[in-house]
Amino acid sequence: MNEWYLEYEITKNRPGLLGDVASLLGMLGVSIVTINGVENRRRGMLLATDDDHKIKVLEGLLRNIENIRVTRLRPPTLLDRLAVRHGRYIERDSDNKKTFRFVRDEIGLLVDFLAEIFKKEGHQMIGIRGMPRVGKTESLVAASVCANKRWTFISSTLLRQTVRTQLADDEISPDHVYLIDGIVSTLRANERHHLLVREIIRFPATKCVEHPDIFVRETEFEWDDFDYIIELRNHPDEEITYEAIEGGFSAFDF
Repeated sequence: MNEWYLEYEITKNRPGLLGDVASLLGMLGVSIVTINGVENRRRGMLLATDDDHKIKVLEGLLRNIENIRVTRLRPPTLLDRLAVRHGRYIERDSDNKKTFRFVRDEIGLLVDFLAEIFKKEGHQMIGIRGMPRVGKTESLVAASVCANKRWTFISSTLLRQTVRTQLADDEISPDHVYLIDGIVSTLRANERHHLLVREIIRFPATKCVEHPDIFVRETEFEWDDFDYIIELRNHPDEEITYEAIEGGFSAFDF
């Protein structure tokens, strides 16, 4: 069975509209796996079929149903699956497709999103931006748990300042998620720590860098080295700024 994602906009709501769509799917023998409202006046569905030709037929028939407009009909992406699961789309930067934006009220969605990324094998590098105490580290740890991955702090200020210079043998594994604080690692650590950070970034596993702006500014690594950039704010209009580190680091301690 192959899965497809169908999303349509309700141009004019009327009784029985969902029933019309469901009846059409039933007539074609296409199953509804999951259904949910997605943002304003949109409905999203995960569909399953053993014959992809039925989807072509479905696309043509949907045009004849009044008061709906098909916005997406495609094999489901990660964002499609999360949209159906949570009833909303993740905000994505229109200019930089690597950047995804969340607010603190969407922590559950963020954890789910990160967990799906963490399940992927091999090298990947994730940057997470946000002001102090917004939930960056907690989200990374929770996502590691959801993805059934062990997490290892290379540097952190979550409980106390952590600056690692070596790892135990059982801490070196592709099943780990390595957490790096970009401020601590670049502005508070010694050369032995810097060497460990470089080794970890070359290792084929998931690396998460908090405060990637500082990390890029102070190291040889570039924005192109990141596969995803996450921005987490207390509210949509909050500006993420690093002015506090010019006068000291206390404001960026958790």
